[in-house]
Amino acid sequence: MHLAYPAVLAVLLFCTGVYGVLARRNAILVLMSVELMLNAVNLNLVAFDVWLRDSLHAGQALTLFTIAIAAAEIGIGLAIVLLVYRNRGSSDVDRLRDLADTVGPGDAPGGAEAERAGTAEKAEAAT
Repeated sequence: MHLAYPAVLAVLLFCTGVYGVLARRNAILVLMSVELMLNAVNLNLVAFDVWLRDSLHAGQALTLFTIAIAAAEIGIGLAIVLLVYRNRGSSDVDRLRDLADTVGPGDAPGGAEAERAGTAEKAEAAT
């Protein structure tokens, strides 16, 4: 087996994943692109393990660790995306950049500063 075939396929997969991370705005598509990049790395690890004829099969062992890490990453990532979608109503990455400064559906028009000022005024009025 030539090493060039899986290496070229891995490069194409990795470049597609990088394009997906940089160009997409949906958080789920970004997570899918990260998975595509991890699978390209797995393909390279297995291809080099076969090419080097490693007796310990270190490439395949590292691939198993990478698959386990990818499964944990996608589980936690999807949980976070679903929580953000439930709270914000959108999974758009551009809208999620400044989570602390945005006004939620139940917040005051001025955001957190107006809320703090309102509680300070209530405290002064109570004393």
